[in-house]
Amino acid sequence: MCNSLENRIEKNSAVLLHFTLTLEDGSIAESSRLSGKPALFCLGDQSLSDMLEDQLLGLKVNDKKNFTLPAVAAFGEKNPDLIQYFSREDFSNIGLPEVGAVILFTAINGREMPGIVYEVMEESITVDFNHPLAGHSVNFDIEVLKIDPQDGKKNENIVS
Repeated sequence: MCNSLENRIEKNSAVLLHFTLTLEDGSIAESSRLSGKPALFCLGDQSLSDMLEDQLLGLKVNDKKNFTLPAVAAFGEKNPDLIQYFSREDFSNIGLPEVGAVILFTAINGREMPGIVYEVMEESITVDFNHPLAGHSVNFDIEVLKIDPQDGKKNENIVS
């Protein structure tokens, strides 16, 4: 259950905010400002890293904050076990993918997982199931719009 006391972000607060994520080279990885759609998060629901939640704690509506998180606290380090190799035959139903294509795969448990085609060779196709920002430290530029908003839906595609 999300709640808040004294109009400050606390451990179980729901927070509506705008954010821009930039990488080490200054490129924008994602921005709710550019899309015009703020993101709704509920602290304590395990969708955000502890270090990211710590940066939000205590902020009030209209507060702005800029901070950088290391890869491990943002989207994790690259995990070599999440790079998988497939035969070209595995793609016979959809055709040969191009490098950089994002394809949804169904895991053994039935869950869908996006994978990025990393390499297409004569015998095999390499697919990376790491988050695209894994292995990168990320700069967060945030602005708190509302705390415990009653409207809106949680954005599950943002920062995990």
